Amino acid sequence: MKILCVFGQHNYGDPKRGLGYEYTNFIPALKKLGHEILFFESLNKTCYNDFADMNRQLLQTVEREKPDVIFCVLMTYEIWLETLQLIREGSNAALIHWATDDSWKYEQCSRFIAPSFDLHATTYPSAIAKAAAEGLDNFMLTQWAADSARMLPPLNADQCQYQVSFVGSGYGNRKQWVKDLKQRGVSVDTFGFGWPNGPVAAEDIASIMRGSQVSLNFGDSGIIIENGKPVRSRQIKARIFEVPGAGGLLATESTEYLDEYYIPDEEIIVFEGIDELVEKIEYLLSHPEKRDVVAQAGYARTKAEHSYEARFVPLIEQVLKRRQTRISAVHDIDFELFEKIAKSHRPHLLLSLLKILLLLPCLLIWGKRRGPRAARRFLFEFSWRYLGKKTYSATNWPGRIFYTHS
Repeated sequence: MKILCVFGQHNYGDPKRGLGYEYTNFIPALKKLGHEILFFESLNKTCYNDFADMNRQLLQTVEREKPDVIFCVLMTYEIWLETLQLIREGSNAALIHWATDDSWKYEQCSRFIAPSFDLHATTYPSAIAKAAAEGLDNFMLTQWAADSARMLPPLNADQCQYQVSFVGSGYGNRKQWVKDLKQRGVSVDTFGFGWPNGPVAAEDIASIMRGSQVSLNFGDSGIIIENGKPVRSRQIKARIFEVPGAGGLLATESTEYLDEYYIPDEEIIVFEGIDELVEKIEYLLSHPEKRDVVAQAGYARTKAEHSYEARFVPLIEQVLKRRQTRISAVHDIDFELFEKIAKSHRPHLLLSLLKILLLLPCLLIWGKRRGPRAARRFLFEFSWRYLGKKTYSATNWPGRIFYTHS
């Protein structure tokens, strides 16, 4: 089967930030299942003149290659709703969207774009419930996993290079966690964008996890609004599966539904707060035999149940079934209609004035580097709240006037 993957090759489309997660994990798993894989870059905006050019080239790729499945992981509005509709009308490809953060992106993104796909894969049961309440029936629950090609049995504790490590970007409250650990006498080696060691090659991540007596994961994804009230959100991140799959011992913040995938403190270590984390790290470091038992159990569970091959088989089966309920394409992709749509993407004088009004105060407050991104963010937050679905169409405001900063 021919599958066209539409996402970024690098994190946030920036080669300096290393290869992207989906690129290094999804593509190998799909190939291992025997599929022919094509790739379309959707995050690196230096590859295109503007979003119209990106969408045009995607349509050209679909027309030329005629994939059986199109597998998208979208950041925001880089692929227009109109483009997805043209694909549905002008090809027989089944469309999957894998949502990365539906704990908070459901409200601002997924509920608007999901109807344009045959299948919307989410890792959040809460998103399934919200979608059902809104009449969306194409949501399917899945979960992150581990790359089977990088799975190796754990090393014994005395063979590990690091005592405690964390691999991931240094943002949010992660630096505070590491600072607090060090103040309590726990040495932590950190790797990734924003840490002194900097990003590490994707192929080296698994060896760091395997070579650590304890590998950390922090599940906090910030504050979200639930039923009109601010609540702290925690996610089941890909790292939860990557660490035991690589042969490491995972220590992670407690998270809802986590016990559906691992037995806490038998297959992975779960903590709530800095005091409990320090206590458990000190115990594991002083009882290496216990550490090795837990690491072995976590690896065995991951190898048996939590590979991407195991995740993707049911997704592909389901999207092909759902594709059969769609009317078959009776004509090729309508590029004449696309060019009319693309014209509506051109910014006009009022949008240019709006850009200036937004930029000036943001440049004064945040400077030349961060100012334009802040201005785009303010406009995006306004757009999805008050303009809704339009935010993901060709006529959306943020993409038309802030292409390079989107």
